[in-house]
Amino acid sequence: MLRLRYVKGGLERLEEHGKVIIKPQENKGHWESLFSNNNPIHVEFGSGRGGFIVKIAEKNPNINYLAFERNSKVIIRGLNKLPENPPTNFYFVHSDIKKIEDIFNFNEIQRIYLNFSDPWPKKKHNRRRLTYRGFLKLYENILIPNGELHFKTDNNGLFEFSLEELKERGWKVMMITRDLHNSEYIEGNSMTEYEEKFVQRGQLINKFVAISPKK
Repeated sequence: MLRLRYVKGGLERLEEHGKVIIKPQENKGHWESLFSNNNPIHVEFGSGRGGFIVKIAEKNPNINYLAFERNSKVIIRGLNKLPENPPTNFYFVHSDIKKIEDIFNFNEIQRIYLNFSDPWPKKKHNRRRLTYRGFLKLYENILIPNGELHFKTDNNGLFEFSLEELKERGWKVMMITRDLHNSEYIEGNSMTEYEEKFVQRGQLINKFVAISPKK
């Protein structure tokens, strides 16, 4: 795995930048105060540099977006790529997603994105996969009834595993494709940096949209 180089002054920039939330727990239950509106909240877990979220935030000003990334160095590189006037309905969140129940109230989120998550291919690591049933249970608690999970991956094993986990937890799959870029679902698709590279290599992209069980 490629190690990111040390960024001089990076941590200070992270703490001072207006587009990074480093204490998200303080916003639990009143995220509307941060955004100054009551628009729906969509989140991406494992957002990397945030390119995907920034693009869709620009296209959808009536939705609020949070890009979760636990690696501070990755966020710093994302900040360097932000447009001169970044969308007002977008923030990075510096946090581990295992803490999301301390960050969001019950039924506070409308949609979750998981894009090209680490597949953790060894079976002994299946609990680390972001579609493992334990994580799905966390998502169920913060999502509204019938809240959406949008998932994309190039990894076939992870995709099939994820579908089985959804079934185990009682999620309903509303859309599924194992070749997104040659499917009817490609219209309106926003690509991540990983996705662009995979598509250039000719790799097939899997996608599903599932809704959470009613609570």
